[in-house]
Amino acid sequence: GQENSRYKLHSTAVSQLTTNSTADDVLRAIKRAQKMHDHHDLRVIAKFLIDECDVGFAYGYRGSLLARLAVAALRWENLDVARRAIDIRRLEYRASMRPMESAAIVRGLLRLHKATEAMELLQDELSLPLEGTPLDSAENQSKIKHRARSLASIASRHFFEGEPSMAVMALQMMMELGPLSRNAKLDAEQLKLPWLRLLQGAAQCEAGRRNGSVKPCEGPDVEGIELPCNLVFSVLSAMSTFPSDNDDLVYEALSNALVRRVLFVTGAVDMDGLPPADRGEAVFIGRSNVGKSSLINMVTNRKSLAYTSKTPGKTQQFNFFAVNDKPGREKEIKYGDTVEGEKDADSFYLVDLPGFGFAKAPETQRRQWASFMGNYLANRKTLKVVFHLVDSRHGPIDEDGNIMKQVGESLPKNVAYVVVLTKADKNVKGNSKKNFGKVSQDVMKDVRKAMHAAGVGSAPVLLTSSESKLGRDDIWRYLRLAAEG
Repeated sequence: GQENSRYKLHSTAVSQLTTNSTADDVLRAIKRAQKMHDHHDLRVIAKFLIDECDVGFAYGYRGSLLARLAVAALRWENLDVARRAIDIRRLEYRASMRPMESAAIVRGLLRLHKATEAMELLQDELSLPLEGTPLDSAENQSKIKHRARSLASIASRHFFEGEPSMAVMALQMMMELGPLSRNAKLDAEQLKLPWLRLLQGAAQCEAGRRNGSVKPCEGPDVEGIELPCNLVFSVLSAMSTFPSDNDDLVYEALSNALVRRVLFVTGAVDMDGLPPADRGEAVFIGRSNVGKSSLINMVTNRKSLAYTSKTPGKTQQFNFFAVNDKPGREKEIKYGDTVEGEKDADSFYLVDLPGFGFAKAPETQRRQWASFMGNYLANRKTLKVVFHLVDSRHGPIDEDGNIMKQVGESLPKNVAYVVVLTKADKNVKGNSKKNFGKVSQDVMKDVRKAMHAAGVGSAPVLLTSSESKLGRDDIWRYLRLAAEG
């Protein structure tokens, strides 16, 4: 009789636990105790599972019950019960621990701000798949998926708590998983990673860095972790290693966090007219009608970037837009006021170069123009990346060849040159949900041939479409070079 009374519960459905109780009885008791905040029952169930049951209880299902108990105990901040359950599960059920259960325990520990324990548990129970095992086995798929989700939970928790270095460390660990998840044939739908929440957390933490309320973390864990000029870039780096679902909300959060203000600063027609070289610059160049303004609007998530031409008509100018300049800078430009403050750490110039197909311009002007461009490409110290836009339907025309040649001759080796194929959606028949855009093999051959002829054969080629929004995060991976100055 005494054995039966030892494990009495408040629950009416399962009034006590005995060695004849089934796994289902224990599970029902845990669920009820969790729902009712019943600390007494949690302790009784723990005692029963930990002290009374042997390894074979409920055909070895005890390991899973211990995981459920740990999660329930963490929910009500009963660390003592949780830790005992976690330890026994780890000791006696290592072979049958399920990644889903481990991930749930990680989230429970994070809720109680036990980040170090969460990270230790992740490294132990959700380790990287073993060398030589097939990545697309159900077991490895589950491990990769839950490790990625757990790291995402760790990163977003740290962002929201103003601990950027720990968050960036978790994101760096996620980057190793991206290629593995692709090789394991997991798609974005199966992975369901919380990119939106990560971006919101990073943006909030970054705003704290700008106003001085958030500082890098201290301590041995985060030694050698360097923070980017904007924490959102660390989320973008992790994102770009995983299969993408090109989600609009995710992208809007990304571009709104990276482009907080855009302002037309000046139109330059010669080297003397350039603004001071005090930040990185990203250039967009391409012939007229290649879809340049649509692409720039897509990347900055704006309806239209407005600028005013110095002399209306045929004159061409380099249009400089300041991204994330100091608040109130427009007053300085418009009225000549002096506005206090500094530009943000990730401020850069987005430079829109006009189309070169203006046959109506006289020869002397065209020559003058080409020499301005060559001079700018060769000598502008703050230039970080040149995006050359080519229509993906037709491939390069003479003028594109000239631009490539000019880049091959003038552009210093430390400046990135990226060929951007535009309007890729136009090459897809019908409106396909899955296919956001493509380019024909012939056009791709022509592009590569022109690049090799101009000595820029090793430059990256990106496929984009401002209709289907293809390629927008790829472009940001290179724009980052300008933001980091």
